[in-house]
Amino acid sequence: MPRALRSALTLVLAAVLAALPARAQTAPPGWTHGATCYEVFVRSFADGNGDGIGDLKGLTQKLDYINDGKPHSRRSLGARCIWLMPVAESPSYHGYDVSNYYRVEPDYGTNADFARFITEAHRRGIHVLVDMVLNHSSDQHPYFQAALRDTASAYRAWYRWSAKKPAELNPWGQSNWHRSPVRDEWYYGFFSDHMPDLNYGTPAVREEAKRIARFWLEKMHVDGFRLDAIPYLVEEPGHIVHSPGTHALLREYGAYVRKVNPQAYTVGEVSDSTAPMLSYYPDQLDANFAFEIADSIIAGVKRGSATGILPAVLRIQDAVAPERMAPFLSNHDQPRVRTQLGGDLGEARVAAFVLLTLPGMPFVYYGEEIGMTGSKPDERLRTPMQWRAAPSGGFSGARAWEALQPDSMEVTVESQEGDSTSLLSFYRRLIHLRAERRALGAGRLVPLATSHPAVLAYIRREGQEQVLVVANVGSTAISGATIASAAGALPSGRWRLRTLLGDATAAPITIGRDGQLRDYAPLPSLAPQTGYLFALSPTKTR
Repeated sequence: MPRALRSALTLVLAAVLAALPARAQTAPPGWTHGATCYEVFVRSFADGNGDGIGDLKGLTQKLDYINDGKPHSRRSLGARCIWLMPVAESPSYHGYDVSNYYRVEPDYGTNADFARFITEAHRRGIHVLVDMVLNHSSDQHPYFQAALRDTASAYRAWYRWSAKKPAELNPWGQSNWHRSPVRDEWYYGFFSDHMPDLNYGTPAVREEAKRIARFWLEKMHVDGFRLDAIPYLVEEPGHIVHSPGTHALLREYGAYVRKVNPQAYTVGEVSDSTAPMLSYYPDQLDANFAFEIADSIIAGVKRGSATGILPAVLRIQDAVAPERMAPFLSNHDQPRVRTQLGGDLGEARVAAFVLLTLPGMPFVYYGEEIGMTGSKPDERLRTPMQWRAAPSGGFSGARAWEALQPDSMEVTVESQEGDSTSLLSFYRRLIHLRAERRALGAGRLVPLATSHPAVLAYIRREGQEQVLVVANVGSTAISGATIASAAGALPSGRWRLRTLLGDATAAPITIGRDGQLRDYAPLPSLAPQTGYLFALSPTKTR
């Protein structure tokens, strides 16, 4: 297809889709309130058949670790959602180049194994999201192979081709066009020559994306999708990323998913700052990952300064409903949290505290709850889960597909399981508190001013329930720190504070008619790298 015609069709697509009725800004499905989502790389979580590769059988056997389905149990992490990195068939270890969207990766098992996993997850109250790779397919996909070898194939229009290498470059000054191995022509693949981009200017491609979504929702019974690399879905002249056509496509796709299953949840990967990310609201996907929040938390904890942590949170909260945030600390593409923090366990602990007291549905990358380490290349960010001190970390009885981290004999689930002071116990306590306390799970964040730059403070409010959050992100104790608010932060009256985490006893609060908190010192001293949570209750008056 000539480039000019292709561009014209893309613009027509954008105009048509943009004219579709917009979805009002509504809340995501109710099950997300108070939920925490746990990201799992199936290949690295648990090996159920002894071949050294994680699989669905192994993951199913480990579901009680994630959530045992007992509301008041502290033996499980308490996550009510799992995000699975790609599980569809792929020639690559990571799965982000799909060769069959309707079949589970054979290394992980079969479609029947996935059905058993879903049944057991749902029985425990766990919702399951799967990674959906819409931007591109594998170059081994039968559709691309047909298009590559036969210029008359109906699938030629499913990809982008050019007789000569186009001059267009991506924002980093590189070309994303790749020479065909069959004839003298070029095809477009933003991420790799092994990942040819799908052409959403072709109606059949959009319909196929919907069929795939329906298959996973209705046949495989998943509860939603994490959509990979969404800023690159539709390229337009001058807009390789964040194009109007991309927004229109996501609007159409999100509406279709909600039509098939109104309780489905969609979250997108927009690895950019807050301003571009906000352009993907209000009527496209339910949420998008807040990369700037992750960066702000890590940077603040590393500096021992709380001053830059909340601005991104507040910008997002002011623009969209707070429950539509998707905060996180790290994922499969980034160095692990403890690695970013130089191995400091105290810093990892207070970073987790901040994450798990923010609005939205937080995402936790597997192994972060025990302080696993890892840095680039990507395989070293995705090493096997460290269950116990053993040659393959209890992940497998065979040699693991990827070598474990050097600290795998010390940093394990088993070593932290019975320790009430461990990082694992800390994550469990906070995740359960989010599920139990509506203010933490669904409340709005009210920022508080503090007298010390290392002190972070805010109130989470939902209806009549208030929780005070205070953290010292610095490495030394702070005495006499005070907090204050603007007018209207709290209802007037006298409030007593009950600790939800630890054993600190805080002074009561008196709020005047203006609802303003003034120079309140919750504790005589705030311990280093420590967070405090207090439930506020009105004091009865005679």
